[in-house]
Amino acid sequence: MAKVTGFLEYTRELPQRRPVLERVNDWFEVYQDFPEQKTREQAARCMDCGLPFCHTGCPVNNLIPDWNDLVWKGRWREALRALHATNNFPEFTGRICPAPCEAACVLGINQPAVTIKLIEQNIIDRAFSEGWVQPEPPRRRTGKKVAIIGSGPAGLAAAQQLNRAGHSVTVFEKQDRIGGLLRYGIPDFKMEKSVVDRRLEQLFAEGIEFRSNVHVGFDMKGDQLVRDFDATLLGIGAEQHRDLEIPGRNLKGIHFAMDYLTQQNKRGAGDRIPSAAEIVATGKRVIIIGGGDTGVDCLGTAHRQKAASVHQFQIHPMPPEDRHPSTPWPLWPLQLRVEAAHEEGGFREWSVLTTHFSGDENGNVTRLHCVRVGPKPALERVLGSEFYLDADLVLIAIGFSGPVRAGLLEQLPLALDSRGNVETDETYMTSVPGVFSAGDARRGQSLVVWAIAEGRKAAHHIDKFLMGSSQLPV
Repeated sequence: MAKVTGFLEYTRELPQRRPVLERVNDWFEVYQDFPEQKTREQAARCMDCGLPFCHTGCPVNNLIPDWNDLVWKGRWREALRALHATNNFPEFTGRICPAPCEAACVLGINQPAVTIKLIEQNIIDRAFSEGWVQPEPPRRRTGKKVAIIGSGPAGLAAAQQLNRAGHSVTVFEKQDRIGGLLRYGIPDFKMEKSVVDRRLEQLFAEGIEFRSNVHVGFDMKGDQLVRDFDATLLGIGAEQHRDLEIPGRNLKGIHFAMDYLTQQNKRGAGDRIPSAAEIVATGKRVIIIGGGDTGVDCLGTAHRQKAASVHQFQIHPMPPEDRHPSTPWPLWPLQLRVEAAHEEGGFREWSVLTTHFSGDENGNVTRLHCVRVGPKPALERVLGSEFYLDADLVLIAIGFSGPVRAGLLEQLPLALDSRGNVETDETYMTSVPGVFSAGDARRGQSLVVWAIAEGRKAAHHIDKFLMGSSQLPV
């Protein structure tokens, strides 16, 4: 364990966010640096709790008490080995994971939980700055070829694992740059893309082949994929947008949130967006429909693009400020969360249902019409509560309904489950022998940490499929 009395001596402390007036004028990450001594003190709060329930909250089964103890003792390089033992990319989870491990922390029963996510990020960022993260190419090659479709967190995790097992791995990405959701779905102010690039440099050096601008299912057919490779993993994500089938949906100025975020990330990378296709909030009255992480990302992006105003609507009731009794420890708590983007401005409203849009004679959206609704599960409309807001840009951020069916999924063809996701058995194999699936494509829209966990597990089963046995961790 860490310091025996650490949880009694130190209180929970997190890095300060940069001043709002500073950060809304740039695209850099919002958090300031955290001193090493303070990080060690936070690690010292980890208790000798007997049963580390933080493990139950962590999809990748991080060895949390182990590396907390090592950080407290200043043994950073050993902490890195413990961290990498279960998580290929702690720099991603340390920045954008909502930290279900902290919700399950035993100390969290009657005190603020250990700052697990902060410590994780500090370990890996120090490792990169010290030059400890080095390529680990395999000592020998098996002669087996594996195709991975999609370069998001599931695909990259599986690629690194399978490559280290000695297989020749080729990652196909339909976009012009590698990274998938990490590259184009997450704003720079939450994770600067240099964080992705430095890890990709390691993967390149380890011998993984990356092929961007290849949309498998269109540029390359599914039967060719199965014919050319010994095994295939689908890490294509869940990109089928949930839509609002309401009057006025076809008006100009109404867009899916991910299209908006992708454009800004491309712009930040130096790309020029044609003016006719540009989605930008500058000077506009923006309304975001959806209160989840994607909606929050749109909120922070709109602030930085200098929107005239921003409203964010959520159909569900406002959660309580403290953990709701229906979600006791160690469950993920139902409670109000205030993200950095909420601090930066905008209006946040709950229990609002959008009924229709209206527009001008040129077909542009000008107004969003709403009604208040009651509590779950009925969400019944409240009589006489109708209202409207003027709008120039509406962003739909109400989630996804599984992977896109057109193209590869239809060509193979693959069985889907009742939710529209790629169906697999317990070995992550689909209905087509030799074709596997992991991440959001298999489990539906979820967290980056779950995608990494699934990619690692799928890699184990692919290795076993190819070689008869596997020493890769499950």
